[in-house]
Amino acid sequence: MSKRLVWLLGSLASVGLVVPVQALQESTGDRGIVAQRLHQAPYNLIGRKIGLGQVEVGRPGKFGLDKTSSAALRSVVVTGVFLQDSPAKANSNLDTHASMVAMVMVSQDKALTGVAPGARLYSSAIGSLRHGGQPEECLSAQHVALQNGGDVRAINFSFGEPLRRDPRPDPILDGNALLTRCVDWSSRVHNTLYVVAGNQGSGGIPIPTDNFNGINVASSTPREDGFTKLDFSNLSDAPEGIGRSLILREINVGPRRSIGLVAPGSQITVYNLQGQAVPVMGTSFAAPHVVGTVALLQEFGDRQLAAKVPQWTTDARRSEVMKAVLLNSADKLKDPGDGRYLGMSRTLHTKENETWLQGDAAQDPKIPLHIQIGTGHLNAYRAYQQFSPGQWSASAPVPPIGWDYGTVAVNSVQDYVLEKPLKGGTYAAFTLAWHRLVELNDQSNTGLFTVGDSFHDRGLNDLNLYLLPLDAQTTEESICSSVSEVDSVEHIFCRIPETGRYKIRVKYHTQANEPTQAYALAWWTATGE
Repeated sequence: MSKRLVWLLGSLASVGLVVPVQALQESTGDRGIVAQRLHQAPYNLIGRKIGLGQVEVGRPGKFGLDKTSSAALRSVVVTGVFLQDSPAKANSNLDTHASMVAMVMVSQDKALTGVAPGARLYSSAIGSLRHGGQPEECLSAQHVALQNGGDVRAINFSFGEPLRRDPRPDPILDGNALLTRCVDWSSRVHNTLYVVAGNQGSGGIPIPTDNFNGINVASSTPREDGFTKLDFSNLSDAPEGIGRSLILREINVGPRRSIGLVAPGSQITVYNLQGQAVPVMGTSFAAPHVVGTVALLQEFGDRQLAAKVPQWTTDARRSEVMKAVLLNSADKLKDPGDGRYLGMSRTLHTKENETWLQGDAAQDPKIPLHIQIGTGHLNAYRAYQQFSPGQWSASAPVPPIGWDYGTVAVNSVQDYVLEKPLKGGTYAAFTLAWHRLVELNDQSNTGLFTVGDSFHDRGLNDLNLYLLPLDAQTTEESICSSVSEVDSVEHIFCRIPETGRYKIRVKYHTQANEPTQAYALAWWTATGE
């Protein structure tokens, strides 16, 4: 990823480069992902007791185990550290990159506070890549997923495997690398959301950015109006012109898109292992902003469950629900104040200064994600607004904003009737997420992956998503739709043509494995009342 640049910037800092130590506060504040608002009253969300994971080549330091003279590192409270699936040894496998990524998630430092300073972070180092590879990386991920009593809600991957190290003949990004299959298997079996740093090219680390069940993250850079521009370091563009052969090798094969979200990843300032404040950049530092946001939302969800609030069940902990909520609440276009763009707080621009509405995802129902910016920019506060109304099933009319975790049978539909008329001229957002079915070829019969095991891909059932007038009977009458044949997510952001009553339809279109498919659905609309 951006490690070489990280080390260069770290060296510059050590010889006297003046760095803006407020930069992490900026990326988590109102110019960034708006997480600091959730830290404060009346929300008071810091990720308490929520398990998060981290897998990298090395690991962050743990106070009390590792010798360090840096008081700043004491603020990065790591609950557990490991070497693959074994406890870490003191002062071994320490890594500045892993420490700085951890800081974005859980730092309790007053000057540089992480997204979720109350969360429990479990970090595993893969160790030397000369003696290991994807099997050892899968082993590390599984071990992290089993921590916190088997309740780790999200795992950060700010690393990956280059295609040149993949043992398959002529490897491509088709979802079939062992590590990619491992991520999709673990997402389902361990119910954890994998958040993967988007590939940045130049021989980068594309595996497992071809996963189906997690979220790949691109990075934004700040402008005068905040983090509103995709950073030029991202390799997430159409394979044209100079560099075509490189890009073709490092994006998903076929029409399936890679990037799901954008988060701050440029001009971020964190402490290195020596306690020096250094500026860093890259998707390595965008991904942990998303992981920390999961902890804030999950603390809120657990609080609602403990209080037995209506419309809250343990479905709130599903990784598919988190994925749908985060994608659907992303910022695309700044609302002018009339609710037209659902109160969004920023306009996100691509490298070419285009907006989401100018991309093919806005025009083609078969393309749910913009190739550079996915569904838009992470906004933790909007994600809270998306999540907080709770779960609403298709059995009764649903409110303007909400989510559900449901099932649909093959050749059947689930219709969600919106209880209030939608306002003509406003936009509405809908996101559907479900899992590719990957199973473990378990030679040891333990239910656990061991080195030497493999995975079997049973394929992806094809679900489609529609917005229909209330009295419509067929999908041909839809006003907008998302009907990808290859993605595990459908996303709609479309203009409501006229004020009236509408319904959301989830359709099980084509069966690849099981006859019933679980899914998460999130919706955000503006009413005409």
